[in-house]
Amino acid sequence: MTNQSVAIEKFRALHESGCFVLPNPWDAGTAVYLQHLGFDAVATTSAGFAFSRALPDAVSAVPVDLVLAHVREIVEATTLPVNADFQNCYADDPEGVGANVARCIATGVAGLSVEDATGDDSSPLYDFDLALDRVKAARSAIDASGIPVLLTARCEAWLVGDPDPLRTSLKRLIAFAGAGAECLYAPGVTKPDEIAAIVKAVAPKPVNVLVSTNNCDFTVSQLADLGVRRVSVGAALARVAWGAFIGSARDIKETGSFKTFADAAPFNELNDLFDQG
Repeated sequence: MTNQSVAIEKFRALHESGCFVLPNPWDAGTAVYLQHLGFDAVATTSAGFAFSRALPDAVSAVPVDLVLAHVREIVEATTLPVNADFQNCYADDPEGVGANVARCIATGVAGLSVEDATGDDSSPLYDFDLALDRVKAARSAIDASGIPVLLTARCEAWLVGDPDPLRTSLKRLIAFAGAGAECLYAPGVTKPDEIAAIVKAVAPKPVNVLVSTNNCDFTVSQLADLGVRRVSVGAALARVAWGAFIGSARDIKETGSFKTFADAAPFNELNDLFDQG
């Protein structure tokens, strides 16, 4: 079996039972450290990567070629399965979605996601039929490749301020599941009863829940009790790192103090980890 085949097999097995955390590194070093800690898989973060390149988290701001190179870098940095945060697949039309999904598969990923957000404030979600056709196009591209990467479909209703995000998400996620999505995801949902409703609606297919600053009181066990199969953190780890960096830099600039350096990761710990030949 190829390395990608092994990773896909492991990734699929993680979705079959229980609940696992899918943390999001934003560069090779953070991916390696997450593997060092014993996580079973990782996912890229579009925002974490964009911020590292001084770019906003917007499809229009980050070229697809740059994204694909980054995804490949994460895949090559670790032996863990990697899921690609592939936003709207960097295309509006189903044909473009299919073409870019094929390119993403070629990076060696074990899974990838397709979103229904347009990036246009005046019409933030693709029309229902188009959103469904885009999931079908991603499914067709995976099937045509002969490489069974796991397809996640996302409904961005909560993130774009939909007036009835639960209703919109349920309708779309059920349809996406019927169109061949194997994992369903509505980032932004925070209420336990709404999470449970999504899990029930698309069962037995697994559901991913995003834990971020607005719902960080959740624990893995609590989400598992709600039936959640996969927990990701999006840009949260990157934002924690940015928070520490900003706080320390501001302290130096505003007070002349370097006391925040006391909280720095030990040099030898990092150096020894990365000195693997």
